[in-house]
Amino acid sequence: MQCPRCHSERLQRDYDDAVFFLRVVGMHKLLCNNCGFVFKGFDPQGKFQREPAESAKRKTVNGVPNRRRGPRFNAHLPANISLIEGDTQVGKAAYSQPSRGHCEAISKYGMLLSLVGTRFADTELSRAGRLLLVGIDLPNGLVEAVVTIVTHERVGEERRRRWQLGVETRQMSDEHSEVLAEYLERRRIGA
Repeated sequence: MQCPRCHSERLQRDYDDAVFFLRVVGMHKLLCNNCGFVFKGFDPQGKFQREPAESAKRKTVNGVPNRRRGPRFNAHLPANISLIEGDTQVGKAAYSQPSRGHCEAISKYGMLLSLVGTRFADTELSRAGRLLLVGIDLPNGLVEAVVTIVTHERVGEERRRRWQLGVETRQMSDEHSEVLAEYLERRRIGA
């Protein structure tokens, strides 16, 4: 069977059923996956089935759907992390003394930071939505960004406990965005 409009054989049953008496005799509404045309067709054996929407077909990692907007790359890059204090309006914010850490994963939209965090109170790093200023030393230059904490976790043994912070990029200058995009592209192609 083919689509009457584009003659494609990529067909499935439509999401809207035909009326009952048509289904009894084997007539069903069919949907062309090529052009989206809906038409009635004879399918007494139920050869055409409904296919899940594209969002339901997404790749999963350990049974959890991949919701990433862009590729993420593992890294081990030195980073300086400061708390942003006070009013966050332009020119009105103050920054704490930076703490040394590492960027363990990086993407266009966020990163995974690891730090001991001895300069900061635990309540500051365990608050989702907390703003941080992060400077990362990439091989092709320094990138600074204002980020917000999305996830936080204390990991490691008692004496070597450290923070792992999943952060989302909130603000980055155009110059630093270009440096980051160049680095990510080089990582993507494997250079």
